Formats: sequence, structure tokens, C-alpha cells
Amino acid sequence: MLFVVKRSGQVEPFKRSKLITGIRAACKNRPVSVASVETLASEVEASLREKGLEVTSEEVGVAVLDRLGELDHVAYMRFASVYKGFTDAGDFTREAGLLAKRTAPKQHEPV
Repeated sequence: MLFVVKRSGQVEPFKRSKLITGIRAACKNRPVSVASVETLASEVEASLREKGLEVTSEEVGVAVLDRLGELDHVAYMRFASVYKGFTDAGDFTREAGLLAKRTAPKQHEPV
């Protein structure tokens, strides 16, 4: 069984349904299929299980963000705003900059 250590220190069993609910909320009204959400959740769960019997809520959030960034940028920003507790527009701007750097194509030097 997999357990999640919350920021408060409380430990609770990992619930895939809770993970899917969060991903679905971030993907609401986005062109993301149910199958893509399920796949993302499965990938996140598998990567967490590789870490051991306990993972932190931070590890869960980072794993979701890593995959959402590849799937849909708007869903990524929605999830990040809740997960990271954005408090103003500057938080969105900063995160969008980080996302753009992460996903920008590599420029190759002419040979």
C-alpha cells in the first residue's frame, strides 16, 4: 500500500480517485480526453510507487505538474495555481515563464 505524507505531517493512504479528481478539475473544458487523464494518473501512480511505500504530497504534485506540462499548458497553470497557492498575477507570470523555458524547442547552432 502507498501512503502520502501531507504538509501537516499527517499520513494517509494514497487515493487514485483523489488524484484523478484533481487532474480532471485542472483539465475542465480543455481538449483533454478521459483516456489521457486516466493515463496521466496511472503514470503518476506508477512513478510514485517506484519511490517506496511513502511519498510526500509535494512529490505527488510535482509528478502531476511534470506530466500536465506535456499534456496541456492551461491545465498545468490551473493545477500549479492551486498546488503552489498562487496569491497574485505575478505568480502566474513567473510560472508561465518557467513553463515556457521548460517546453521551448532547443535552438541548434548552424554547422
